[in-house]
Amino acid sequence: MTSSELWTRETADRYDAEETETSSAAVLGPTLAFLTELAGGGRALEFAIGTGRVGVPLRERGVPVVGIELSEHMAAVLRRKVDRSTLPVTIGDMATTVVPGAFSLVYLVYNTITNLLTQDEQVECFRNAARHLEPGGRFVIELGVPPLRFLPPGQVAVPFDVSEHHLGFDTFDLVEQILVSHHFTRDGDDGRYRRENSRHRYAWPAELDLMARIAGLELERRVADWDGAPFTQDSTKHVSVWRKPT
Repeated sequence: MTSSELWTRETADRYDAEETETSSAAVLGPTLAFLTELAGGGRALEFAIGTGRVGVPLRERGVPVVGIELSEHMAAVLRRKVDRSTLPVTIGDMATTVVPGAFSLVYLVYNTITNLLTQDEQVECFRNAARHLEPGGRFVIELGVPPLRFLPPGQVAVPFDVSEHHLGFDTFDLVEQILVSHHFTRDGDDGRYRRENSRHRYAWPAELDLMARIAGLELERRVADWDGAPFTQDSTKHVSVWRKPT
């Protein structure tokens, strides 16, 4: 067990309904194309596969996908979509759980490496990816750039969503490198909001590169999004690819 917070049954059951935008063809199309190309006809392993938002349609594109997922409740939602023989999922954490075989691609999307709340665990996640990769295989992470430039002196919170049905903001502990995402979601028409929060350890791209080096991986490519836009100092996220040497 790692420091990752477990998703409950209630949260897992409503996850897909709350992620309709990120599950749309417009959003997923570039993601799936990017990952399919990197897989190169080989097998893919998704760390923290969740309800299969990416893994299920990637499998439908012909990429053999295997998943690791910490929450049994999230995996149960995935299992409603696809059977075990088509997309195997092992319950366990992404830093230490080992599944059989070698893979041409290991991927970890949607900021999920930040669920590991210590630097040591994040390093172990890279090591676990390298452990599963065949020579020449790639490890891909999608991760937001910490928005600390939006913090004036004395401010600890940054809003990331202000919409009709959802208010979201992050608060930061700059010493421990921990952010807490706060969500206020309006469920019905009575005006009441449901409050949730989750803790994350944010990391800079250069820090991830050092983790990769510790794991024996080399940076191959870094772009600003799944469409391949150049990564610049103004990018709000990155998609990074590290390669296991042959």
